[in-house]
Parts: sequence; structure tokens; C-alpha cells
Amino acid sequence: MSLFPLRRRERDGFRAPGPLAERDFLLLLAATLGMFANHAPLLSVVPLWAAEGGSGHGGAGAATGVTMATTVAIQLCMGRLLRRFGPYRLLVVGALLLGVPTFGYPLSTDLGWVLSVSAVRGLGFGIVTVAGSALVADLTTPAQRGRAVGWHGIAVGLPQVVLLPLGVWFAESFGFTAVFLAAGASSALVPLLVAGMRRRRAGGAAPERDGTRPAAGLLRSLAVPGLLMVVSACALGGVTSFLPLAVVGSTTAPAALFALSAAMIAGRWAAGAWSDRGSAGRLLVPGTVLCAAGMGGLAAAVATSPVLAVAAAALYGFGFGVLQNDTLVVMFHRAGPGGSGTASATWNVAFDAGAGAGSASTGLLAQALAFPGAYSAAALLVAAAVPFAWYDARRERVGRRTP
Repeated sequence: MSLFPLRRRERDGFRAPGPLAERDFLLLLAATLGMFANHAPLLSVVPLWAAEGGSGHGGAGAATGVTMATTVAIQLCMGRLLRRFGPYRLLVVGALLLGVPTFGYPLSTDLGWVLSVSAVRGLGFGIVTVAGSALVADLTTPAQRGRAVGWHGIAVGLPQVVLLPLGVWFAESFGFTAVFLAAGASSALVPLLVAGMRRRRAGGAAPERDGTRPAAGLLRSLAVPGLLMVVSACALGGVTSFLPLAVVGSTTAPAALFALSAAMIAGRWAAGAWSDRGSAGRLLVPGTVLCAAGMGGLAAAVATSPVLAVAAAALYGFGFGVLQNDTLVVMFHRAGPGGSGTASATWNVAFDAGAGAGSASTGLLAQALAFPGAYSAAALLVAAAVPFAWYDARRERVGRRTP
């Protein structure tokens, strides 16, 4: 079955060309690739640029911290902004806020300047993540949503797999300015893609107003999927920030981070295909268990076995990809057509706030317990969420059977 309903009659055995047949969704995927082609390489390049100016480790870390702080701050406001301005206009504004300031980095390595540019880019990133996810819900029907979220996850993940490690190499080979110009252009061109969208909802349905159910009740229904995202993203923040310092062997960290990112994409794609054949929520428990097992494996292997560390990182990445997909699909289902903005904002806040908190807490725990102890604590935190995942998955199944 095609991801999207055909806009023209099938005849002479004609079938849809696959899940990317819908033009708006294809353009959304292209825009997502462009925006994350800006975000991914600069995660490592901007701290290096700040260090070039003599900012030290604290200043380099502050660049990422400021970006994530403004990202979460604007995400908290996105439900209201989506109701007022709609996802298309916000996607354009967010892409410009993310892309255009990137051209300003080469002007100075002064820490104040770097932090100011990063703060504006964080606002843009917060806007595009929520608006992009909301459009996935608007452009698909519930029966197609799992695969759509999976494809969107691939568009988000591919730049991180390819460009995150290449960013530093490119800066060293061709200079920081070349990286900033390329990254800025990749996001600044997104408005052209949005302009080409027909801006029709799936099935031709008219947009519904958000807030068709009480806000408190909606947020309660999203609480457990949000909790699962927070605790699993805490583990992610600890891994991506400190794995190069934790593992044995100079090549282990790049291999483990690549395995994690690639497995995360595979997990999102597999979960999307599975959830459309069954029902959303069935993968909450397996995804949480895999995340906990992967973190436990990392805790045991980072100081002893490079091969097992890479395998454990892949196991965690696959579980986290599964959990990313299923939690978002569950949130969209519970929020309904009018609540996609709130669901998207809640999911993205949980992801980004969890990753930031995990990075900070892992650093503190590692000082007292070393990295195996810090990763063990992350594994226990995720494992403690398994009963919540089981309860919520059971609730989802019962809710689907209830007329």
C-alpha cells in the first residue's frame, strides 16, 4: 500500500510509485535534509570555532548549551505559535533563523559573538523540529503515519550519520568558513522547497483547530510517551557527549557513534513499517528494554572491550530509534488531527531537554563514579521506565479496542 492515497485513478495495473509519491511529503523530506545538513556538522564545528578564539573547553561547551537552551525555550511556545501562524510559515521562518545566522560565524571567534549567533540558530532549530514533525501528521492519514514518521526520521538521521563526522574533517581540510557557508546555504534554501508545496492535508481534509480537547487532559495522555523520550534521550546525551572520553582505543568512539546513528535510523524505519501493520504502542516496551540493555552493555564494555562497546552502542541506537518512532506515533494518535502541534512540541521538548540533562548529569556522575558507573546509572534510569512503558502500551491496546 502506498504511503499516500493516489490523486489519480489507477488503471491498467498502475500502482503508486511507493511511499514517496506525495509531492508535499517529498518536499518536506528534502527540506528536512537541508535543515539537518546545517545542524549536524555544526554540532562539532562550532565548539572548535569557539576554541579557535581561545575560549577553552568551557566556552566551547557553552556554544552547544546556548543552542539547546534557546531550542527548548521556543519549543515550549510552539503549540501556540502553530495555532496562530501554521506549520508552513513557521517552517520558513525557522529555516531562515537557522541558516542565515550561520553566515555570521566567520566574522569573529569572540565567544560573545559565537554564543549570540548560536542562540539565534537555536531558536530556528526549535521551530523547524516542531513544525516539521507537525507537518508529518498533517500530510498523512493515521494508517500511514508510522511509515511517514519513519521516513522523516531517516531524513533527520542521515545528515547526522554522514555530516557529523565529516564536519571536523571538512573544516580541517578546507577551512571553517567553507563549512559555515555550505551549512548556511543548505538551510537558507529551504523556503524555496516550502514554496513548492501544495499545502493540502491528507485526504483533502480541512485543517482542524488545535485545542479540541482540554489542554490538561491532552498533556496527561502524552505524559508517559514523553517520559520514555526524556529518560532514553538522557542516555543519548551522555553517550554522544562523553563516549570519546570513555572508550578504550582511538578508533572505538567514531565506530561506536557511527553504529549508534546508523542503527537509530534502522530502528525508526523498522518501527514505522511495523506500527502501520499492527498498532502504535506495541513497540514501547521492546524499545525501552533495548535502550536499557544497550546502555548496560556500554557500561560494561567502555573500559574493557572496544568490539562490545560498538555492539552495545548499536543495540542502544536501534532501541532508541524504535522508541522515537513509536512514541511520536502514539502522541499523534492521542492528540488527534487538531492536536498535532502540541504532540510535536511535547515530543521535541522531551527529546532535547532529555539530551541536554543527560549530557550534564553524565559529566557530574563520571567525576564521582567514572564512566562505567555513569552509564550504569543511565541504564538503570531507562530500565526503571519499563513498567511505565508496559502500562502505557497496554492502555493503548485497550483504548483501540474500546468503541
